[in-house]
Amino acid sequence: MKNFIGTYECKIDDKGRIKLPASLTKQMEHFADEPFVIKRSVFQKCLEVYPMKPWEKLMAKINGLNRFVKKNADFIRMFTAGVKTVEMDNVGRLQISKDLTQYANLSKEIVITSAGELFEIWNKDSYEQVISVSESDFANLAEDVMGNLDSEESY
Repeated sequence: MKNFIGTYECKIDDKGRIKLPASLTKQMEHFADEPFVIKRSVFQKCLEVYPMKPWEKLMAKINGLNRFVKKNADFIRMFTAGVKTVEMDNVGRLQISKDLTQYANLSKEIVITSAGELFEIWNKDSYEQVISVSESDFANLAEDVMGNLDSEESY
């Protein structure tokens, strides 16, 4: 499994095109010219961009849900709402659909940030607000999330 690395400040034009930084396009080359999947994030007003293989792995889990259970069907519908495939064009741009651009409030200044096997696309101001937690708040979050991991398993 390949992980994306880095945070980049970029611009999006009026047509929803993002010129990707060279270091990110280089990382995207590891995914063998397959399209990427772009979707709304579950917890934040940003977009998530998945390489096809991690997306298919995630969808295999979701497809295992019993669709005759209403909350499962509702979740699947909401999770996949607005999902699109996207490919980098020959000049290193991604075209973001209007509905997804509006959902994430993308205009002019944006941030692309790595999130493991996927990357996120944010409105710059929204991103700055989300990451501006105090050091003690982040320390508490880190302890809650990572504090119970067995040190041998975490590396």
